[in-house]
Amino acid sequence: MGAFSEVAYAQTSVNIYGIVDSGIVHESGGAAGSVNKLTSGIESGSRLGFRGTEDLGSGLSAIFVLETGFQADTGALGQGGLLFGRQAYVGLNGSFGAMTMGRQYTPNYITMTTVGDPFAAGLAGVFSNVMATSGARMNNAVKYVSPKFNGFNGELVYGFGEVAGTTAASRAIGGAIAYASGLLNVRLAYHNRNNDTDTVKGLAAARNTVLAANYDFGMIKAFAAYGINQGPNSSPLSNVNAYGSAVAPKSSTDSRDFLLGATIPIGVGKVIVSYIHKDDKTRFNQDATQLALGYTYSLSKRTDLYTSYARINNKNGAGYTVGSAIETGSGNSAVNLGVRHTF
Repeated sequence: MGAFSEVAYAQTSVNIYGIVDSGIVHESGGAAGSVNKLTSGIESGSRLGFRGTEDLGSGLSAIFVLETGFQADTGALGQGGLLFGRQAYVGLNGSFGAMTMGRQYTPNYITMTTVGDPFAAGLAGVFSNVMATSGARMNNAVKYVSPKFNGFNGELVYGFGEVAGTTAASRAIGGAIAYASGLLNVRLAYHNRNNDTDTVKGLAAARNTVLAANYDFGMIKAFAAYGINQGPNSSPLSNVNAYGSAVAPKSSTDSRDFLLGATIPIGVGKVIVSYIHKDDKTRFNQDATQLALGYTYSLSKRTDLYTSYARINNKNGAGYTVGSAIETGSGNSAVNLGVRHTF
């Protein structure tokens, strides 16, 4: 029995990993005035995770991830106090690809964080200040990710609405196709979220499509992304009325997003720049443009220092704000300085 237990243990692995990120932020331009604060999750959300695999034989493995977010400045749980609010899923992995079930990232969010955004969804220049995200995560989601074939792979995800009497209400569907070859990465993603509830029917769905690419020229890595957002809640504001306007800004139901950016390696650090424009196609024409500059400096493979600055120009009463990896921000400009450690 002891020998059997030893073999079983050798075929199973559980890794503990995480990030602790904390820094100082100065925000300005909001209705309440400027604010200085020590906060968590500026470059990356602070987290503690458990990732496991079990070899089931014949190339098949069981896999799971449980990941909780927390505030390094206060110790509080993130993601609204959920125990495993960042990720929580279990599934199977094999030659067919991977099938997982639980709380998982949307294909659109993965597209921007891994391919389209030079800030990698963090710091003051994070894409989600202006661009639509489709929501970072889906609950009740079944996801399939294909194996790679000649540089291509794809994924499909279905999120159950879990509303009695209908399969459509609150349902979410997404997918992506990606190509990676050497220095080039390209990814196209789509997300469709049904806005119906158990009491309100017949609402139009929120539809988000994003195409992103990056290419590493060596001395500079270039990034680009283009998004199309249509329907109610396709581009919700992170902060409902940050500027205290008599008439609150409108969340666009028809918009286009455009991003250009770059990372420039300098020794053990890198400079990060990006330009983002939101073109609001509705009659309100509430466009927004963001310019951002950042710098990260690696002290080791696991620890880096960072600083960044971003400013948004809102047009016709638009209400976009400068945030960070996990915060929405309170005004149209912000600067931050901090440290991140991964383990």
